[in-house]
Amino acid sequence: QVQLVESGGGLVQAGGSLRLSCVASGLTFSYYSMGWFRQEPGKEREFVAVISRNGRTTEYADSVKGRFTISRDNDKKTVYLQMNSLKAGDTGLYYCAGDRTILTVLRTSPDEYEHWGQGTRVTVSS
Repeated sequence: QVQLVESGGGLVQAGGSLRLSCVASGLTFSYYSMGWFRQEPGKEREFVAVISRNGRTTEYADSVKGRFTISRDNDKKTVYLQMNSLKAGDTGLYYCAGDRTILTVLRTSPDEYEHWGQGTRVTVSS
């Protein structure tokens, strides 16, 4: 059974930082590119960042470029999202997701991802 478990969310003031983690089990982690998405009530799930299977390639939403960094540790089956200079607009439920792809493919549509975690909430107060 595949499980993705996120952690690290919380309440932070604008300008602060958080580091999210997502631990995977029940799958061959290195076969999957890993993405982070976020969602607020009443809104569509939004792409945040994605990292390739080997960790060498990343892509970010324009709204988080220069502030967020995605990384992964295949030995630990974990993907991270370092979030700096947080803004009120970053508030949401953050999900990690796995997309089984060939080595260098990075996809930003949530419809392409097979496996999802339950999410961790990030609240940024202004």
